[in-house]
Amino acid sequence: MLLIVGSRGQLGRELAMRLPDAICTDVDTLDITDAAAVQKFVHENNIDVIVNCAAYTAVDKAEDDVPLATKVNVVGPRNLAQTGAKIIHVSTDYVFDGCACRPYVVDAPTNPVSVYGRTKRAGEIAVLENADVAVIIRTAWLYSAHGNNFVKTMRRLGVEKDSINVVADQVGTPTYAGDLADAIVKIIPQMNAENSGIYHFTNEGVCSWYDFATEIMTMSGLGCAVKPIKTAQYPTRAVRPFYSVLDKDKIKSVFGIEIRHWRCALGQCLEQL
Repeated sequence: MLLIVGSRGQLGRELAMRLPDAICTDVDTLDITDAAAVQKFVHENNIDVIVNCAAYTAVDKAEDDVPLATKVNVVGPRNLAQTGAKIIHVSTDYVFDGCACRPYVVDAPTNPVSVYGRTKRAGEIAVLENADVAVIIRTAWLYSAHGNNFVKTMRRLGVEKDSINVVADQVGTPTYAGDLADAIVKIIPQMNAENSGIYHFTNEGVCSWYDFATEIMTMSGLGCAVKPIKTAQYPTRAVRPFYSVLDKDKIKSVFGIEIRHWRCALGQCLEQL
């Protein structure tokens, strides 16, 4: 039996649509920070594969809420990994400091510069140390037709405003949650001890947040002007990586995953909206 944890989030909802026979839980039905509750739930429901989409993702709030971010991003994944089930655990580009100038390979040195990034890196380690079969998938700039995300925010602002300012000196790759869900569905039956480890998945291509916002406006037929600004002009509580492009060669070669360009994926999401 398959368990999707964090099933009401962007990725969890996409997975639930693709895996209708899976058991789906969220914080109100399974507290992953409660080790005894996790063990009881997994064994009573004969769970053999867990996909953990749950996370504390409020990057700025995490700077002042270290205990809760640690419980959700470190203790929870450790509890899931200790059940004996195979586990796919979703992580983030924020485990890197963003000082690179070429795509990060899976074994590149990590150096998180925020509480969110540090707790997510600690969660990766906890999963790898406690699960016999574990696939860690780092992703970035996730969006979908569900929940709150950059694409939906830009479309709302594009209707409300004549112009907006968007950071142009942070570079990465948007990831459509539906494409990541498709990849996970393909990975699940291939998981074994030999291919356990860390992988990267985003859509293909590279852009800045400014480029991404401009494309959203253009493809949505909105006349809102997007103006580029520097990170220094938009200060935030937590530091963001300036460069977070992820190298995806490993996930493509090991699991036979094909990945499309972010513009193609964005077009599909906009059609849903």
